[in-house]
Amino acid sequence: MIRALALAAALAALPALARPPRLTLLISVDALGSDVLLRNRHRLKGGLGQLLAQGAYFPYARYGYAECRTAPGHSTLSTGANPWRHGIVDNRWVDRSTMKRVFAFADDAHPVLEAPQTPGQDSGPAHLQAETLADRLRLATQERGKAVALSLKSHAAIPLAGRAGQAWWFNTSVGKFVTGTWYTKEFPAWVKALNERKLPEASFHKKWELMRPASEYVGEDDVPSEADVYGLGRTFPHPLDGGLPSPGPTFYKAFGVSPDSHDVLVEAAKAAIAGEGLGKDDVPDLLAVSFTGTDLVFHEYGPYSWEMQDSLLRLDRAMGQLIAAAERAAGGRANLVIALSADHGGAAAPEQWAATGLPARRVNPVQLAEGLTQALRQQFGGDVTATFEQLDVYLGGKTHQGGAVDATVRRAAAAWLAKHPALVTAVASDDLFTATDAGGYLAGMRKSYYAGRSGDVLVMARPFHLLYADADGTNHGTPHAYDAQVPMVFAGKGVKPGMYLEEIDPVDFAPTLAALLEMGMPASAEGKPRFEVLTGK
Repeated sequence: MIRALALAAALAALPALARPPRLTLLISVDALGSDVLLRNRHRLKGGLGQLLAQGAYFPYARYGYAECRTAPGHSTLSTGANPWRHGIVDNRWVDRSTMKRVFAFADDAHPVLEAPQTPGQDSGPAHLQAETLADRLRLATQERGKAVALSLKSHAAIPLAGRAGQAWWFNTSVGKFVTGTWYTKEFPAWVKALNERKLPEASFHKKWELMRPASEYVGEDDVPSEADVYGLGRTFPHPLDGGLPSPGPTFYKAFGVSPDSHDVLVEAAKAAIAGEGLGKDDVPDLLAVSFTGTDLVFHEYGPYSWEMQDSLLRLDRAMGQLIAAAERAAGGRANLVIALSADHGGAAAPEQWAATGLPARRVNPVQLAEGLTQALRQQFGGDVTATFEQLDVYLGGKTHQGGAVDATVRRAAAAWLAKHPALVTAVASDDLFTATDAGGYLAGMRKSYYAGRSGDVLVMARPFHLLYADADGTNHGTPHAYDAQVPMVFAGKGVKPGMYLEEIDPVDFAPTLAALLEMGMPASAEGKPRFEVLTGK
């Protein structure tokens, strides 16, 4: 009897097991590099600022693979794996049989519902080769736990939802949230009601105004390297009608760039919480929200722009509303876990860097491919053709072994590219895993490589060199710190707050959430739970 009482007392003293949070809120902020967040942190007083102050904050998470892009970034956050395992090497790649680009989540067998059908568009998770956190939760709870992912981008929502969750994204052709038939054959009532509210239309004929006085923004509003797209212009205030007399695709694209899109995503999250009953019982649910507007602002205006500063201020406010809604749904912070990270950071426009004296340069990959094509045809004859897709170079030609080139051509292409002043290295796929990694770049390139999807030749741009066909705006996609370094934050049930300055890898994101959810890790995960932030309670 005494032993039984002692055992019961000992067990009672252990951390409460089998009591995961009712709701986990996973937030991804597209293109939120560590540098951008650290520079603006002191101005953030709302939900994002409070999350940084009250959570376990890692400012220096850094992707270990080479091509830091949206689709692979979200896939890594959700699977705990690098592209060499999950298979999503970029937002798109080249199909060697046709030499045409294929979107990462194209699935013609499962088309998009209630939107025009474009061959090869993102619509389902068939290309994803690894289990996601959402998949693991659905299996662990025997499908009682729910998982919903929301974004403006299909290639953010789909990898967060995986195969067993729900993915909803905003379609600019029709101006509403859609999904593919992989996930459902008919919109549920809550999505129908959300779309019937026509929330984006409230921004039509409005202007994107500064949230704070102009004196509080750093730098200049009008910078020559900024783009002018969708009728937005380069300076505040930005008209949001897309130059149209009534809402249409160009307006919806302008709306996506504006921070009004943050607020609509929060409304969509609230609708998902109510419609799916997220957090209402002790079976854990997952709500993933990827804020896209920051990335769209980044590409057109850059990470130092007034537009990026204002977008973050408005995201800070919107995130406060999102977290409050999640807390209410879970019955308080004691039943809630919040996790935040980003899929990638981003480069400044090289013209801005060059103005400060850095060795920066904008390089047109189309022209680079043309030069390589000409050189290969002179050496080998025939119709060999080179196509660039970010850091991947695809080679083809009908006269070369039924469309595929051989190792001799691949190595010749790598040798030609390695001499280009904008590239620090180039390697044929044949040699990627055997070549000497003198500069340390091949390690990340290997983690980005997936046979059949990655290029015949892999290249690496020098720091501050931008491989980008547009004459203005900017891009991301390298392992350099400005592209690869992102924040990682955990808060809520079972989390020990504080700032943790160790550099970690985002492959740890999903394993840490799995530990907080008290379930196994996604099957292909390479990362590990960050034990230093876990209380075990």
